[in-house]
Amino acid sequence: MTESFIPPAKPIIGDDERAAVDRVLRSGMVAQGPEVAAFEREFAEVLVDGRESVAVNSGTSGLHLGLLAAGIGPGDEVIVPSFTFAATANSVALTGATPVFADIEPDQFTLDPASVEAAVTERTKAIMPVHLYGHPAHMAELQAVADRHGLALFEDAAQAHGASLGGRKVGTFGRFAMFSLYPTKNMTSGEGGMVSCETPEMVRNVKLLRNQGMEAQYQNEVVGFNARMTDIHAAIGRVQLTKVGAWTETRRANAAFFDRELRGVVVPPVADGAVHVYHQYTVRVPEDRDGFVAALKNEHAVGSGVYYPVPNHRLASLERFAPGLHLAETERAAGEVVSLPVHPSLSGADLERIVAAVNAVAGAGA
Repeated sequence: MTESFIPPAKPIIGDDERAAVDRVLRSGMVAQGPEVAAFEREFAEVLVDGRESVAVNSGTSGLHLGLLAAGIGPGDEVIVPSFTFAATANSVALTGATPVFADIEPDQFTLDPASVEAAVTERTKAIMPVHLYGHPAHMAELQAVADRHGLALFEDAAQAHGASLGGRKVGTFGRFAMFSLYPTKNMTSGEGGMVSCETPEMVRNVKLLRNQGMEAQYQNEVVGFNARMTDIHAAIGRVQLTKVGAWTETRRANAAFFDRELRGVVVPPVADGAVHVYHQYTVRVPEDRDGFVAALKNEHAVGSGVYYPVPNHRLASLERFAPGLHLAETERAAGEVVSLPVHPSLSGADLERIVAAVNAVAGAGA
């Protein structure tokens, strides 16, 4: 009998989420309303130690509005990684500012503080690390760079719900932090994002920008957007928020099993004091990564993902910001990384199959 395919990611939507949506639909209040307000309060308490948070319609909107609310605009530079999803750099470019790409360090795939320091110019206004794959960036070292040069620090925490460093949760380090609520993230609202804010001023600015620039109806104070979250999406998010802690522990247990059992690939090291929440379990395959991915799928029915095969500074949409730039670790990672299924839906038998498949393919390529 042919084995069923193990997908690289799998959103978990159950009866609780369906009942929450039905409750909102029956209420007649489906746009931004009481569910959004409740979701913002609960998200803040569960994931960012009570730091006030603002719900928006996508993670990219969260980054864009956070940057605008922090005063980033034309003529400014914001240092970002190139090894990430394009939304990080896109959000900077959408403000009229320039994304400046720095290299990553090789273990956690997050911004290398030395590369960041080398990229600072007189136009630099901020540093925006990504807590990639659910592992915290090196925030103490990045904060030190920011302090030396008088820069702001922001966080792209799209993949890092519940991650922490030195006992401090991600989303509480920067002037603002953005969490994505896309379906394949560690928790979802169907679509959406959440912006945790350091100050009441940041909260008010993000709220103005998400709602056409107005706090009171028809009293528009700034030029804004329609970036509101609906109560339907917030209701899903509120249910997921009650489950994400247990799901995270399952992800971490799955990752620990892989750490012990995988052979022939480079498993992801975790920095001292870091809690990795494994949005992705990403290994390195130094030889013939693409052949490895194909063999997992075609010979063993095991899905995987490559995040990300083309660095941002090589994308047609962004290369104008960095003509001729070479980032050695970024480009090496783009050719070697493979993310294996680590999601909470995996059974024990699935985990065994993934290990057996990886070890077989890696051994065959040795």
